Order: sequence, then C-alpha cells, then structure tokens
Amino acid sequence: MSEKSKKQKETVLSWKNIKPLKDAIDRLPDFETSITFGDIFKINIKNFDKKYEQQIKDTAISLRSWRKGPFQIENLFIDAEWKSFIKYNLLRPHFDLNGKKVADIGCNNGYYLFKMLENNPKKLIGFDPVSLFWCQFDFINHFAKTDILYELLGVEDLPDYKEKFDVIFCLGVLYHRSDPLGCLKSLFNGLEKDGELFLDTFMIDGDEDMALCPKESYSKISNVYFIPTVNALKNWCERVGFSKFEVLAKRPTDVTEQRKTEWILGQSLEDFLDPNDNSKTIEGYPSPKRVYVKIKK
Repeated sequence: MSEKSKKQKETVLSWKNIKPLKDAIDRLPDFETSITFGDIFKINIKNFDKKYEQQIKDTAISLRSWRKGPFQIENLFIDAEWKSFIKYNLLRPHFDLNGKKVADIGCNNGYYLFKMLENNPKKLIGFDPVSLFWCQFDFINHFAKTDILYELLGVEDLPDYKEKFDVIFCLGVLYHRSDPLGCLKSLFNGLEKDGELFLDTFMIDGDEDMALCPKESYSKISNVYFIPTVNALKNWCERVGFSKFEVLAKRPTDVTEQRKTEWILGQSLEDFLDPNDNSKTIEGYPSPKRVYVKIKK
C-alpha cells in the first residue's frame, strides 16, 4: 500500500460517517467461504448459521448506495444500480490478464476486480478515492478473502505510484475529469512498455474532431466536462503518446443496464432523461452513449 493511501485511510477511519461502517464490517464473524464466478459475483458460506443473516444484511444496507454489482453473499442478493456484468462481458473477449499486473482506476467497490480473479492475474490493484466505495469493497472482501489491494487514490496518483501495470482499466472516469488529456497522460505513464488500456467514456455521434462541453450538468451530473466524438477521443490518445487505438463497441446506456433499485439512495437513469423524449437528457443533450476502446502504449 502506498504511503499516501495509508495516510488517507487512517484519516477517513476517524470520520463520523465512515468509522461506524468500518466498525460494523469488523464486527462480522469470520466464515469459511468459496467463490462462484458468473454475472453475479457469488460468495458461498460453508455451514452457514442463519442467525448471522440479519447482521450481514443490515451491514450491507448501511453501505448504500451500491452502484456496481450485482453481488450475492449466501442468501443476500445485492442488486446494485448497474448491471456491471454487461460492460464486463462486452470487454472480456478482448483482454488476457493471465500473469499480468492489473489496475482498475475508479474501481468503485471492486466488482470488476473481483470478477478478474478468474483470469489468473499476477496482481490486482484498485484505485478510488471515495471512502464509501472502499468500505463496500472491504465488506465484500471480508467474505471473499482475496489479495486484491485497494488504494484510496485517484488517476492523478498513477505516474508516481510504485508499480507500473501491464493492463489498466479506466471505465466511466474520463468524462469526470476537467483535464481529459492530463488524465490520459497519467494512464499512459502508469503502464509498462507495450501495456494496454481499456477505456470507456461518454461519446457523441459525428465525424468531427470535437467535444460537447455541458453548461452546468449532463444527465443531472454536475462533474461531466467533455464528451468527445470518437475521432476527438482518438486524437486525445495520440497526443499523449498512445500508439494504437481500437474501437471495441459503441453502446447507448439504457434502463436494462442502469436503473434504480432498493440498494441505492436517490435517482437513477430514468430520472436523468427527458420524460417526453428518451433520446435526450433532462438538459436537452443527446442521451448517454458510450464508446469502449482498447489502447496500446
């Protein structure tokens, strides 16, 4: 663990909204478990005593909102806002993680990292500065008992990080950065020579070298800054030094993939679109569409 991440974890453990969550996770009993891989990341508990069922459920509920998933711990199904396996299954045919050092930047609660265990990587490290997501990861990992390392760091910490990676995933992060080229440069500098980056980001249609810059928000998200055409995204990647840019898919985001469930607080995609025309956001911009790309250093 990096010193910066260690210090940040020590700090957030004292926060009044985080310490009770970590304490609740620490109070969970130790179980003998096994993992079943699939669209749902399942954790099976050997000789499960149902007297712990409510404690586990209450702890999971206290950790809402669950954005990425789904997860299942014995009989408890955490139906997260995103059916994250849709994105994972789209990318899965295009990567080989066997024996490689892998990072997931903006890893949220680690759903993709847990799924990647079945691909036999040498090392898995998640980067995300959001303390609630770290708590969710620790909750799942309490049962999964993996060697995944969770760093409470952001993409800007990659260039100075102690490791370089063979493969980096950066999914749904770029449009949240006010300096997209700086973000891409950090990703470039975090890779080993000939390393690969898997990236997905919002896109707009068109052949021009241009990007949409929302005035105040996009789909009610205030920290969305630039939404490029694919050509503009390719130009950004080439300008920071990447050598090969391959489009894997373009796909609209819809309510089969992102929707409100009992496991989130607040709104979801259906609330972010124009109720009279789902081809537009509530602000009148084109509705969310993503491009998935594989980029070589």
